[in-house]
Amino acid sequence: MNRSLLYRGLMILALVALSVYAAWPLDEKIRLGLDLRGGMHLVLQVETEDAVRTELDQDRETLLQLAEKEGITGLSSRPLTEGQVEAVGGAVRSFAVTGADDQQAETLIRLARENLRADDGDPAWEVTRRGDALVFTMEDQHVRAIERQTVTKARDTIDNRVNEFGVAEPVIQPVSGTDRILVQLPGVDDPERVRDLIGETAFLEFRLNAYPREGSSGVPREQILAHYGGELPDDVEILPVRPEDDDTGAATADEPFYLAVERRSVISGSDLKDAMSSTGQFNEPVVRFNLTPEGGRRFSEATGANVGRGLAIVLDRRVVSSPSIKSEIGDTGIIEGRFTPQRVADLSLILKSGALPADITYLEERTVGPSLGRDSIRQGLRAGLIGISLVGLCILVVYRLSAINALVALVLDMVLLFGGLAAFNATLTLPGIAGIVLTIGMAVDANVLIFERIKEELKAGRTVRSAIDAGFGKALSSIVDGNITTLIAALFLFQFGTGPIRGFAVTLSIGILVSVFTAVIVSRWIFDLQLARRERVERLSI
Repeated sequence: MNRSLLYRGLMILALVALSVYAAWPLDEKIRLGLDLRGGMHLVLQVETEDAVRTELDQDRETLLQLAEKEGITGLSSRPLTEGQVEAVGGAVRSFAVTGADDQQAETLIRLARENLRADDGDPAWEVTRRGDALVFTMEDQHVRAIERQTVTKARDTIDNRVNEFGVAEPVIQPVSGTDRILVQLPGVDDPERVRDLIGETAFLEFRLNAYPREGSSGVPREQILAHYGGELPDDVEILPVRPEDDDTGAATADEPFYLAVERRSVISGSDLKDAMSSTGQFNEPVVRFNLTPEGGRRFSEATGANVGRGLAIVLDRRVVSSPSIKSEIGDTGIIEGRFTPQRVADLSLILKSGALPADITYLEERTVGPSLGRDSIRQGLRAGLIGISLVGLCILVVYRLSAINALVALVLDMVLLFGGLAAFNATLTLPGIAGIVLTIGMAVDANVLIFERIKEELKAGRTVRSAIDAGFGKALSSIVDGNITTLIAALFLFQFGTGPIRGFAVTLSIGILVSVFTAVIVSRWIFDLQLARRERVERLSI
C-alpha cells in the first residue's frame, strides 16, 4: 500500500472516530429543537416607540433642569402630538419649549447641543424656532440607535428571566433587522406563567403622593380633578390603583380609584440591588428589596423629608400600594400588596432580572407537546431509513458493485453529519431532519456525476484506472458548482431565517460539506484501495 493511500485512510478513520466520539450517545449529545422536544415558541415585538418617548421625556426634563441652573425660569415644555408637530413643521418625535426670549433661546440651544448628545457623541436633537416656541426634534440616527438598544436590552432582560425560571437550553435571539425577538423554551409545562413572566414590563417606581398626600387606597378620578380645578399641574399625573385578586394575583379589571402622584420618581427599578420573597408583619407575602448605595441615599433623603406623606409604589404605571411614610427609610424596604406567594416569587424574579425597556406584544405563540415531538422523531427516522434504502437499491441496480462505494460513502456521510451537529452544538429540528434526507439525495447526486463520467471514459476506450482518474477530475467542477450554490442559499436561510428555518439551514450546510468530502475523497479512496490490491484491472462493475 502506498503512503498516499495510507495517509488518506488514516485521515478518514480519524474523522469518523472523532464524529462518533462527538455524537455518541445521540440522545445526550444531539440537542433537539422545540418541535421535537416539546415546549413553547414565541415571537415577540418590542414596542420601541415606548423607549423613544421615555428618552424624549428624560431629555426634556434634563433641559429644563439645566436651564434652571442657568437662571432661566418660567419655561414650560410639552411633547408634541402628530397634529401639533405638523403645525410647527417638526418630526413626530418632538417637544416644544415656550416662555424663552431670544437670549434665553440661544442659551437653551447651546445647552441642548452640549449636554443632550447620543452615545456616539453626535448631537441628538435638531432645534428650530417656530414663532414663540423652540421645537426640539430627535435626530433619525439617534432614534434608530435607541430602537436597536431597546431590542438588545429586551432580549437580555428576557434571557435573565428565563434563566432564573430554570428553562433548559432556551433559544432567545433578535430577528435580524427587525424589532422582533424569537423565544423558544423547550420542556415548559406552565405556558401561562411563562407568558406573564416574560411579558411583564416590571417598570418599578417609588413616587410621592400629590393627592391625597397621605397614604391612601385611592379616590375617584373626579375628586382629584376637582381638587386641582379641572387641570393638573405639569409635575403631577393620575395613575390607577389596581388591587390584585387574592386568589390569582392578577390585576382586577375594574379601576374605580386613582391617585395623583408626582411625575418625578424618588427611585426606580434601576436602583434595586436585589429583590427576594419574604413575609410581612402579619405573615402576608411581600417583596423585600435592597438598594444600591446611591439609590439608598436618595431614598433616605426623600423619605426623611416627607414623613407622614404617602409613598406610591408604581409597577408598570399601576399603583400597587401607597403606604404612609412613618420614618426615614434607608437602603432596604418592602413592597406589599394583595399578593399570592407565587406572585411574590415571580415579581421578585422579574425585579431582580431588570425591567423591560418597553412593552412587549405577542405576535405568535405555539405550544408543542412532548408526545407530538416523539412522533415527529419517529416519523423522521422512518423517512430517513426509507430514503436511504430506496436510494441504495436504485444505485445498486444502476451501478452494480461500484455502488457499494457510494453506499459506504453515504453511511460515513451520516456519521460525519451527526458528528458535525454535535461539534457545533447545533439544534436538530424537524426541518433539520428534512435537511438530512435532502443531504442523502445530494450525496448520491455527486456519486452519480462521477460514475457517469467514468462510464463515458470507459466507452471512449480508456483503461479502468485512467477512466476513474478522469471521472473524478472532470466531475469535480460540476459537484463544487452545484453544492456551492446550495450552500449560499443555506447561509442566507441561516442569516435571515428564524427557529426551524435556521435548523434546516444548519443541517443542510453541514450536510453539503460532508457530502462533498465523502463523494470526492472517501469514494475515490475506496476505488484506489480496490485498484491497489490488483495489478491489472480489465473490467469495472459499473
